[in-house]
Amino acid sequence: MLKQWPSSLMGASISDSPSFGYVMELRIDPLTGIEVQVTGSRQSRPNRPTGECPFCVGGTEAPEPYEVLAFKNRWPSYPDDRCEVVLFSPDHNEQLATMPVSGVRKVIDLWARRTEELGKRDDISYVLAFENNGAEVGATIPHPHGQIYSYPDVPPVPSNIFKRLSEGYELLEDDRPELTVIEDQGWRSWVPSAPIYPFGMRIAPLERRADIVSLSGPERDGFALVLKNSLAKLAAVLGEPMPYIFWIHQRPTDGNEWPQAWMHVEIMGPHRSPGVMRYVAGAELGSGHYLNPIQPEDAAQRLREVNP
Repeated sequence: MLKQWPSSLMGASISDSPSFGYVMELRIDPLTGIEVQVTGSRQSRPNRPTGECPFCVGGTEAPEPYEVLAFKNRWPSYPDDRCEVVLFSPDHNEQLATMPVSGVRKVIDLWARRTEELGKRDDISYVLAFENNGAEVGATIPHPHGQIYSYPDVPPVPSNIFKRLSEGYELLEDDRPELTVIEDQGWRSWVPSAPIYPFGMRIAPLERRADIVSLSGPERDGFALVLKNSLAKLAAVLGEPMPYIFWIHQRPTDGNEWPQAWMHVEIMGPHRSPGVMRYVAGAELGSGHYLNPIQPEDAAQRLREVNP
């Protein structure tokens, strides 16, 4: 089964080479039903730059001073301006975990603005903000940044989550005191009871909020505080920085009400010990049954007790 997205020509590469033809197909495996985006044109994208950082002020992508910044990805996974890069800070050595809460709040405000703007498009039904932090999880440039991908339909993972929530499941049902890492200003971060990765965490408001756009000013301040502090604990729990990935689930932008939507952050902390990745291996990928070498309650306790 094959669905063809429209093709388009994207801009020049990060080194100002000539533009390239964008080719992408959404393919669906007829046996498993798993969707795969085939994007052969991304094979020509650059690796980690060896010269000046393109995200620092004066660089290729940020020629003017900025506090936070979003722009179109020159090497997108999807066509039609669906992929954006979000710069969290002009400071090359900064991280969300080390920024002041006010700086993280500016990032949240930018996520909200981009979600609202992209969500107005008739051809976008879901806006996903995320960060890959660290070379081990695919970050090609160390400057603090994340990305936003926009989808023409609601992808399978959030779709399944919203279905579960519509059946009466409460997002915080999975949380117990021994799994809580932080609770502050109306937000909670906790280790799920059955995480795939050793130091996986979730962050959510205690009261249901559908998306980032709908958060009030004080709610965004609370989100900034708990996100920053949760990532700081993750960075410190093993005594050395841990790579991580996080993504934000929120209400789709397809025009439906989605009363069950409850925005939350999923954080993947993949190290099981200092410098040692916990890889998802053959038995897990082949069976769909996952193994975790660390007791979630122990992970939560270690995260609670560490003082970054």
